[in-house]
Amino acid sequence: MLILKCSSASNTSKLNDVYILNMALCSDVQVKKEVNSIPDPPQSLNLQCLSTRVRNQIEQKKRQVSALDAGVSQEGQNLFLAIARTINQVSWQGPNIVVFQDVTITPPYKVDNVNGSPKSRQLTYVKKIVEKHVNDQASATSNIPSATVSAK
Repeated sequence: MLILKCSSASNTSKLNDVYILNMALCSDVQVKKEVNSIPDPPQSLNLQCLSTRVRNQIEQKKRQVSALDAGVSQEGQNLFLAIARTINQVSWQGPNIVVFQDVTITPPYKVDNVNGSPKSRQLTYVKKIVEKHVNDQASATSNIPSATVSAK
């Protein structure tokens, strides 16, 4: 195994890029410059922070899987994932997206399909998320260049 520690591509002095190579998969290795200085010992890992990060990633992946398992349209899945990025309390109830346990989004998953208590701040917040998502999707599709085909 070969481990290369290089200066950061982001030009941040406190960070380094680390590359790990499996030498068994390399066929030709040439040493360009050999460094004889002893590297600084690696910093200790915060295991509690890493455990929390792993738990959060697992929960996020489970939400993504539940979006795929819900059997709804791609628009519904995309909206669910967009909401799940900012709000943890999001789930499926059949084809409906339930946020904060009291805001429901029904197909076709537009701002008009967001239902809840009319004076609720949560309803207003979810509507803003849905509106932003719908606008982002519309601008993304309008930025895709259309292919033109000419027949002769």
